[in-house]
Amino acid sequence: MILEVAILDILPGTDAKYLDAFEKASPLIAEIPGYISHTLKKCMERDSRYLLLVQWETLEDDTIGFRTSPQYDEWKNLLHHFYDPHPIVEHYETLFPIST
Repeated sequence: MILEVAILDILPGTDAKYLDAFEKASPLIAEIPGYISHTLKKCMERDSRYLLLVQWETLEDDTIGFRTSPQYDEWKNLLHHFYDPHPIVEHYETLFPIST
């Protein structure tokens, strides 16, 4: 499993519109083969900052499968105009799984 991490700073005062757009965009990513799940979290210290976490089976499921799809074009149209600056997106793999 690969974890995609994006810190999303949106334009101040657009939170309600952003969340509406994110709700519309969410089913788009879920259609992609290799998608596992995604979560959007709101920062407690910065009003207009969010954290997007997406789980993929492989890196290519995101970088090729999603990013070259028509769903990604629609995702961009719905969401990317809210970001300032444009987010840096990184991918992480688990090295030391810990379970209790």
